[in-house]
Amino acid sequence: MMPEPATVALLSTGCGALFVQYARRRYHRGKAIFDRLAGLLLLILLGPFILLFAALIRISSRGPAFFHQERVGQNGRLFRIVKLRTMRLNAESVTGPVWATSQDVRVSQIGRILRVMHFDELPQLWNVVRGEMSLVGPRPERPYFVERLRTALPDYDHRLHLKPGITGLAQIRAGYDRSLRDVRRKVKLDLVYMSRMCWWVDFSILVRTVGRVLDFLKEERSRVK
Repeated sequence: MMPEPATVALLSTGCGALFVQYARRRYHRGKAIFDRLAGLLLLILLGPFILLFAALIRISSRGPAFFHQERVGQNGRLFRIVKLRTMRLNAESVTGPVWATSQDVRVSQIGRILRVMHFDELPQLWNVVRGEMSLVGPRPERPYFVERLRTALPDYDHRLHLKPGITGLAQIRAGYDRSLRDVRRKVKLDLVYMSRMCWWVDFSILVRTVGRVLDFLKEERSRVK
């Protein structure tokens, strides 16, 4: 006696869901191992450049070369992000916490160059090695803004289920946050990434990130000429 079509559909759907869950668990485990190994390798290879940029920052402006700031990580856990300092010392002493912009007057001359090429993000490889961040994922935000955004945007908390990333779909498709509308667009992109995340998507995002950096370098070279 053949089973009813509805029963076959139910069983096939259940097996498919189990397979997807299994594949997704394997992906997350592999991604965590890959992130740490690749982060360590990149940190070793790019270490001399990070030290060179750090020296230029110390020479050109007062204050430490590296910038530490508390950010919200996976499942709301707090961690301290490390970046190359691009703003003047105590930049928010008067304004308080505010979003950075593409023409931010608080940014130093060398900092502006680092931001254009996104080289100020390189020290975050240490956060990746520590397991606090991923190479690809949602951008880590400051607690001050998270508390306000999770109230204004009902879907905001969903992006906190993933480790934050140095780069990501929202980072390569959108610019600086200037308004709540910009953040809403980035949250949608983060949710799209969460629904489609796999090795191929991560690889394509990393390739596009490198491509953007190379494009910025070409533009700067042409501008200098």
